[in-house]
Amino acid sequence: MTDLADRAAEREAELIGDALAEQHRHDPTAGKTPADSATHCAGCGQAIAEARRQAVPGVVLCFDCQDEANWLEAAARRNGRWVAP
Repeated sequence: MTDLADRAAEREAELIGDALAEQHRHDPTAGKTPADSATHCAGCGQAIAEARRQAVPGVVLCFDCQDEANWLEAAARRNGRWVAP
């Protein structure tokens, strides 16, 4: 028979696994490769740096446009106006 600490550890591992699976489901880069990355930004049309394309598989925005999108999303969350995609 397992004791309370063992059951707690098992439950914690289960919760962590569920959280990681949920994060993976919402990760837009899951299963993407650098070949899936855009060569030009969908926001401004400028070329996306090769280093960024390699680091963020499936990327569609340049660093500056992604930074602005992150800022706008954070502002919308603060104001209670953000709607999950």
